Amino acid sequence: GDFASALNRDGISATEAPLSPPQIAKLIGRIADGTISNKISKEIFLVMWDEKAQDLDAVDRIIDAKGLKQISDSGALEAIIDQVLSANQKSVEEFRAGKEKAFNALVGQAMKASKGKANPAQVNEILKKKLG
Repeated sequence: GDFASALNRDGISATEAPLSPPQIAKLIGRIADGTISNKISKEIFLVMWDEKAQDLDAVDRIIDAKGLKQISDSGALEAIIDQVLSANQKSVEEFRAGKEKAFNALVGQAMKASKGKANPAQVNEILKKKLG
Protein backbone atom coordinates (compact mmCIF):
# COMPACT_ATOMS: atom_id res chain seq x y z
CA GLY A 1 0.00 0.00 0.00
CA ASP A 2 2.73 2.49 0.89
CA PHE A 3 4.58 1.62 -2.30
CA ALA A 4 1.55 2.30 -4.49
CA SER A 5 0.79 5.46 -2.54
CA ALA A 6 4.34 6.77 -3.02
CA LEU A 7 4.19 5.98 -6.75
CA ASN A 8 0.92 7.90 -7.07
CA ARG A 9 2.18 10.80 -4.96
CA ASP A 10 5.29 11.17 -7.13
CA GLY A 11 3.48 10.43 -10.38
CA ILE A 12 5.85 7.66 -11.43
CA SER A 13 5.58 4.02 -12.48
CA ALA A 14 6.90 1.04 -10.53
CA THR A 15 9.88 0.77 -12.91
CA GLU A 16 10.86 4.33 -11.99
CA ALA A 17 10.66 3.73 -8.24
CA PRO A 18 13.76 4.80 -6.31
CA LEU A 19 13.77 1.55 -4.29
CA SER A 20 14.75 -1.85 -5.62
CA PRO A 21 12.94 -5.13 -4.92
CA PRO A 22 15.89 -6.39 -2.79
CA GLN A 23 15.65 -3.26 -0.62
CA ILE A 24 11.92 -3.75 -0.08
CA ALA A 25 12.52 -7.45 0.61
CA LYS A 26 15.09 -6.52 3.26
CA LEU A 27 12.62 -4.13 4.88
CA ILE A 28 9.98 -6.86 4.97
CA GLY A 29 12.60 -9.23 6.36
CA ARG A 30 13.25 -6.86 9.28
CA ILE A 31 9.54 -6.97 10.11
CA ALA A 32 9.50 -10.76 9.86
CA ASP A 33 12.54 -11.21 12.12
CA GLY A 34 11.12 -8.85 14.76
CA THR A 35 13.76 -6.15 14.38
CA ILE A 36 11.10 -3.54 13.64
CA SER A 37 7.33 -3.31 13.83
CA ASN A 38 5.04 -2.85 10.86
CA LYS A 39 4.40 0.73 11.99
CA ILE A 40 8.10 1.55 12.14
CA SER A 41 8.63 -0.04 8.71
CA LYS A 42 6.39 2.63 7.20
CA GLU A 43 8.65 5.35 8.60
CA ILE A 44 11.76 3.61 7.28
CA PHE A 45 10.14 3.12 3.87
CA LEU A 46 9.41 6.85 3.61
CA VAL A 47 12.96 7.80 4.60
CA MET A 48 14.42 5.38 2.06
CA TRP A 49 12.03 6.65 -0.64
CA ASP A 50 12.75 10.32 0.08
CA GLU A 51 16.53 9.69 0.22
CA LYS A 52 16.29 7.65 -2.98
CA ALA A 53 18.55 5.25 -1.08
CA GLN A 54 20.42 2.97 -3.44
CA ASP A 55 22.40 0.88 -0.94
CA LEU A 56 21.09 -2.51 0.15
CA ASP A 57 22.10 -1.66 3.73
CA ALA A 58 19.80 1.40 3.83
CA VAL A 59 17.25 -0.41 6.00
CA ASP A 60 19.76 -1.30 8.71
CA ARG A 61 21.50 2.07 8.43
CA ILE A 62 18.23 3.95 9.02
CA ILE A 63 17.16 1.63 11.85
CA ASP A 64 20.48 2.27 13.63
CA ALA A 65 20.71 5.99 12.86
CA LYS A 66 17.18 6.74 14.08
CA GLY A 67 17.19 4.22 16.95
CA LEU A 68 14.13 2.42 15.59
CA LYS A 69 14.90 -1.12 16.69
CA GLN A 70 11.86 -2.75 18.27
CA ILE A 71 12.07 -3.47 21.98
CA SER A 72 11.68 -7.23 22.43
CA ASP A 73 13.61 -7.62 25.67
CA SER A 74 11.04 -8.93 28.15
CA GLY A 75 12.80 -7.30 31.11
CA ALA A 76 12.70 -3.87 29.48
CA LEU A 77 9.08 -4.36 28.45
CA GLU A 78 8.08 -5.48 31.94
CA ALA A 79 9.63 -2.33 33.39
CA ILE A 80 7.68 -0.16 30.95
CA ILE A 81 4.46 -2.05 31.66
CA ASP A 82 4.97 -1.82 35.43
CA GLN A 83 5.24 1.97 35.09
CA VAL A 84 2.13 2.09 32.89
CA LEU A 85 0.13 -0.04 35.34
CA SER A 86 1.09 2.07 38.34
CA ALA A 87 0.31 5.31 36.45
CA ASN A 88 -3.05 4.05 35.14
CA GLN A 89 -4.76 2.44 38.12
CA LYS A 90 -8.19 3.52 36.88
CA SER A 91 -7.73 1.54 33.64
CA VAL A 92 -6.48 -1.46 35.63
CA GLU A 93 -9.58 -1.35 37.83
CA GLU A 94 -11.86 -0.95 34.80
CA PHE A 95 -10.25 -3.94 33.10
CA ARG A 96 -10.66 -6.07 36.20
CA ALA A 97 -14.32 -4.97 36.30
CA GLY A 98 -14.77 -6.46 32.82
CA LYS A 99 -14.20 -3.49 30.53
CA GLU A 100 -12.12 -4.82 27.63
CA LYS A 101 -11.52 -1.33 26.26
CA ALA A 102 -9.42 -0.60 29.33
CA PHE A 103 -6.96 -3.29 28.20
CA ASN A 104 -6.57 -1.54 24.85
CA ALA A 105 -5.97 1.73 26.66
CA LEU A 106 -3.17 0.11 28.67
CA VAL A 107 -1.63 -1.33 25.50
CA GLY A 108 -1.76 2.15 23.98
CA GLN A 109 -0.08 3.66 27.03
CA ALA A 110 2.68 1.03 26.89
CA MET A 111 3.25 1.73 23.20
CA LYS A 112 3.32 5.45 23.92
CA ALA A 113 5.79 4.97 26.78
CA SER A 114 8.09 2.99 24.48
CA LYS A 115 7.71 5.59 21.69
CA GLY A 116 6.14 2.92 19.50
CA LYS A 117 9.17 0.64 19.75
CA ALA A 118 7.69 -2.09 21.96
CA ASN A 119 6.86 -5.41 20.35
CA PRO A 120 3.04 -5.26 20.39
CA ALA A 121 2.57 -9.03 20.74
CA GLN A 122 4.86 -9.11 23.77
CA VAL A 123 3.15 -6.08 25.30
CA ASN A 124 -0.20 -7.88 25.05
CA GLU A 125 1.23 -11.08 26.50
CA ILE A 126 2.96 -9.38 29.45
CA LEU A 127 -0.07 -7.21 30.22
CA LYS A 128 -2.39 -10.24 30.24
CA LYS A 129 -0.01 -12.04 32.59
CA LYS A 130 0.30 -9.06 34.96
CA LEU A 131 -3.41 -8.33 34.99
CA GLY A 132 -4.30 -11.95 35.68
